[in-house]
Amino acid sequence: MWLASVWPGILVILAFFAVYFLAAEPFTRLSTPVLTAVAGISVVAGPLLSFLLGPVFGYEASGRGLVPEAGDLTSWPGLGAVVLELLFTGAYPLATYFPYVLAGMALARLCDVRGRAVALRMAVWGTAAAFAGYGSAWLASHVFGARQRLLEAIAVHHPEAMAAADPVREVLQGQYGAVPSTSWDWLLVADPYSQTPLETLGNTGVGCALIGLCALAARYGTGARLLRPLTVLGAMALSAYVVHALVLAGPAHGAASWSASIAFSCTALALTWAWQRIWAHSPLRRGPVEHVLRLAAQGRIRA
Repeated sequence: MWLASVWPGILVILAFFAVYFLAAEPFTRLSTPVLTAVAGISVVAGPLLSFLLGPVFGYEASGRGLVPEAGDLTSWPGLGAVVLELLFTGAYPLATYFPYVLAGMALARLCDVRGRAVALRMAVWGTAAAFAGYGSAWLASHVFGARQRLLEAIAVHHPEAMAAADPVREVLQGQYGAVPSTSWDWLLVADPYSQTPLETLGNTGVGCALIGLCALAARYGTGARLLRPLTVLGAMALSAYVVHALVLAGPAHGAASWSASIAFSCTALALTWAWQRIWAHSPLRRGPVEHVLRLAAQGRIRA
């Protein structure tokens, strides 16, 4: 929340992650079949809940997509707004992003990626799920008229977006993870950050396929060597994220080009590799922020 307060130019997701992980703990106690069923249901139930509850909290057409900041905790109204943002109306609310966590937990139970056949199935079925999600959204929009109905709803409820090159995308960019509540047809799109059932299915499929493909590649020497820098960065993802945000809040504020993204990515790969080489035999090898988190939880771990 402090990182969000310095306004780095990105919507800081860390406070939402904290809520996801806290909410996930009870689900670790479920059996694998029940967890898998709950994950499947959540893909539809989460976005539907976001759609239905938007008007209840006064966010039918706008006002969503925010992130909680530390200053919001200084008053009761601010605290209430934080809870609402974390659960339903923020940039990455629990209602529409938690299905990814549940899907990942279920996949971890069902799929041992050390097996070649399992990794291959993940790649194949993930690709199929991606095509099913994105393809269904395309059919709904371009064959069954959902896009035209959305444009009509936008003209009534979001007239300011009609001047944009893509009014549908313009509305979604102001909503992020919350589903607009002005037309049932919003639940049929799969645009970036729309967080509808179809986009969630498509995104989950892409993630599943990538995990399967990386697991297959890692079985071979060349693939493992190529993936090694990414695994090092992945082991220090929180530190890299925090540094990224601080750089965007300071010397690189406003940078949003592909060249800036490539430059930071390459720098992050190099620095995390160097960090783990230097601290290879120290707990700090996990990363500075990761180490602080581990120290904070260490007493509980020992208990």
